Amino acid sequence: MGAGVAKKSGGGGRRGRRRGHSSAMADINITPFVDVMLVLLIIFMVAAPMLTVGVPVKLPETAAASLPTEQEKPLAITIGADGKLFLMNSEADEATLIPQLQAIAAERTSDKIFLRADGSVPYERVAQVMGALNAAGFRNIGLVTDSNGPLMGAAAGGGAAEPNQ
Repeated sequence: MGAGVAKKSGGGGRRGRRRGHSSAMADINITPFVDVMLVLLIIFMVAAPMLTVGVPVKLPETAAASLPTEQEKPLAITIGADGKLFLMNSEADEATLIPQLQAIAAERTSDKIFLRADGSVPYERVAQVMGALNAAGFRNIGLVTDSNGPLMGAAAGGGAAEPNQ
């Protein structure tokens, strides 16, 4: 009656494998890797705003809006509270500042120069540096201020002064 049905002999179809023995896992578990990357991302996002480069000065406060960022970092000249000049992060002598700027500007595409001055520096000193830059051919000069300051009318006592009668 059992016509044409052949049975395999010797076990349940798994030859050569023992029970409980498993083969090596072919997939890599990336969950710990993703967890570490997300933690690093958060750390870098928190740390990035704290990485400002420059000489520490107390900038004057204004109500001006921030400038849009550019691809190439502009040159920065800083006038410290003691009146010393700094080109980017290094101290610069007044006699060699303009030749140094001209050498650096020759290699750059942007002619933008940011002038940072401590709030305690007299206006005359800032004007002298701006005049020297202008005389040397630098026309694209931006003054750097802190944007948390009051508006002009608010700084003078809260509004327009009333005329005396």
